[in-house]
Amino acid sequence: MSFALAQIAEQVRERVRRDGVDLGTDADLASRYVHDEVRRYSERALGGSVPLLPDEAQAARLLVATLTGFGALQPFFDDAEIEEIWINAPDAIFVARNGVPERTSIVLTDSEVRDLVERMLQSSGRRVDLSSPFVDASLPDGSRLHVVIPDITRKHWAVNVRKFSQRIRDLQRLVALGSLTAQAAEFLRMCVLSGQNILVSGATQSGKTTMLNALLSATRAAERIITVEETFELSVTGRDSIAMQCRQPSLEGTGEISLRRLIKESLRMRPDRLVVGEVREAESLDLLIALNSGLPGMSSIHANNARDALIKLSTLPLLAGRNIDSSFVIPTVASCIDIVVHCELDRTGRRRVVEIVAPSGQVTCGVIEASPIFAIGAGGLEPTGGYPSRSVKFTSAGFDPASVLAGSR
Repeated sequence: MSFALAQIAEQVRERVRRDGVDLGTDADLASRYVHDEVRRYSERALGGSVPLLPDEAQAARLLVATLTGFGALQPFFDDAEIEEIWINAPDAIFVARNGVPERTSIVLTDSEVRDLVERMLQSSGRRVDLSSPFVDASLPDGSRLHVVIPDITRKHWAVNVRKFSQRIRDLQRLVALGSLTAQAAEFLRMCVLSGQNILVSGATQSGKTTMLNALLSATRAAERIITVEETFELSVTGRDSIAMQCRQPSLEGTGEISLRRLIKESLRMRPDRLVVGEVREAESLDLLIALNSGLPGMSSIHANNARDALIKLSTLPLLAGRNIDSSFVIPTVASCIDIVVHCELDRTGRRRVVEIVAPSGQVTCGVIEASPIFAIGAGGLEPTGGYPSRSVKFTSAGFDPASVLAGSR
């Protein structure tokens, strides 16, 4: 920020302190205060006492963003095409637009980066300091913030903000974007309505959370949905739903709420469907136990393909303790997971579903058998001619997968 803008900002802050108002909750008031001080500054500049502002309107916009938003980064938050913002150093700020990264011309100072992070964390109640050098938090607009500070990083604060598209709200929107075919979308809708347990897999930024949100939009309005996550990312609005996130330990090292604890607590809340944002560690065991009780559920997992997702889900529960054995876990995964949806981010930045498989429930030589239902081909996502081998849930809900998959090669 230039000396002129810093001087105007300080005048606005002084007026705020004097009037005892909160600009963060009143955008119109913030804009009025800023324009008043910009006008006063320009009047002084005409007298030659201070330098002229090259563009008063632009200066006012930047000041409003600085005082109420996220400063120089605010235009990136406002741009719906930008999916992620990250800071490697004050002079190395990047964004991803439609899956493609690009370096911006924005240059900040170390103190400005720290001020931005503090402002982002203000509403979350979370902190980042030498005793807790990592932080994950949700921003008011639903974006996810991740910060790492020195001496974990070499010199500068590393900041990542993952935005979540509000334009993609259902499976039909994914069809319109070319991420999914209409036939596959109808099959997945049928899976959701029949209470299938669905695992969404893929690499980072492949669209797993977006797919989970789209699947959730297909649930019945009367369902009570409980979501548990590390930080809030999923969006279930206008329904009978409860969203819960983990909590970091206090300065004394107490009060931490883990994902495992949240899954256990959710079972006491009369859920019709349990959704775990992502399983990474031992909480996968608690998810399997919940699904094995007959409760429909969904979750996501990092994996290279659908079959690897099943293998990984069969391995992670072993982290829960020495008394957990693969002879229990593998058959449980085979019997609990009904559908695996694998997402991919290709080199052009396009996100798409490349595979949908249905485990049979059988285990052969320690390997979970699974039938491909859809796979990527020359014409995109195509049916393979396979059918889910377990039809009890479909039949109980009054659905017949053959009505969607009929005519598959």
